[in-house]
Amino acid sequence: MVIEKVINNNVVSSFDNGSEVIVTGKGVGFGKKHGEVIDKEKIEKIFHLPAENASQYEKLVSKMPYEHVRLANQIIHNAKLQLNRHLNRNVYITLTDHLNFAIERGKKGIVFQNELLWEISKFYKAEFDIGKQAVKLVKEATGVALPEDEAGFIALHIVNAETDGDMRTTSDLPAIIKDVVNIVTYTLGINIDDDSISYERFITHLKFLTQRAIAGKVYSEDDELFLEGIQKHYKKEYGCAGKIIEYLSKKLNFTASEEEKVYLTVHIARIVKESKT
Repeated sequence: MVIEKVINNNVVSSFDNGSEVIVTGKGVGFGKKHGEVIDKEKIEKIFHLPAENASQYEKLVSKMPYEHVRLANQIIHNAKLQLNRHLNRNVYITLTDHLNFAIERGKKGIVFQNELLWEISKFYKAEFDIGKQAVKLVKEATGVALPEDEAGFIALHIVNAETDGDMRTTSDLPAIIKDVVNIVTYTLGINIDDDSISYERFITHLKFLTQRAIAGKVYSEDDELFLEGIQKHYKKEYGCAGKIIEYLSKKLNFTASEEEKVYLTVHIARIVKESKT
């Protein structure tokens, strides 16, 4: 692999099987020029990004400390390992950009309050844990102590990469899920144990449901006997599910299938049963 362009001392562009790639590593571009072979020992990460994204990433990382780039890469790597899920490659741009500004703000003592911190910590626990780990990594690497609010912001970037959505819609999801939980609580008049397994499964189902809604995908299964059985035996829960689907349809602009409503009913029924024990 040879250098196409030196972006800075730690970032160069190259080509791999005819596609442009971005190569990062401490000193990978130091004293180098176009056409020279890249030192494999210095390569830390190779990015295969679409052409327009590669250009955007080049401009972004050329203006920030390499340590910030390395930290963002480490956070994304940790997220992939812990979540075991595909992350949209745009996260390398969005999270790196966010992290750089967060560290610079932190150096100046500027704090941005995260109004959704409670909701993020409750409804996106795995992503929030990654955010907290990220804050710790930043402190260890730079000495900058970021507030817990930043763990929430980082978590949202990970959620956004999971859903392939836009950041504005992703930022709305914690509040939407909170509203859905309130619909269940007030419609059925129950107290929900948010440490219960049924609640965890319900929240997980909601997250996948909202992700499918954002992606325009509708779940469908041809099992009429099962669907009719659920509707018959869990009338109150089915009615509650209908309210939730109506709310989500307006918020996320999608049309849910009958199967979506029925499977939501199943999760609500489990919560109701657990609340009575």
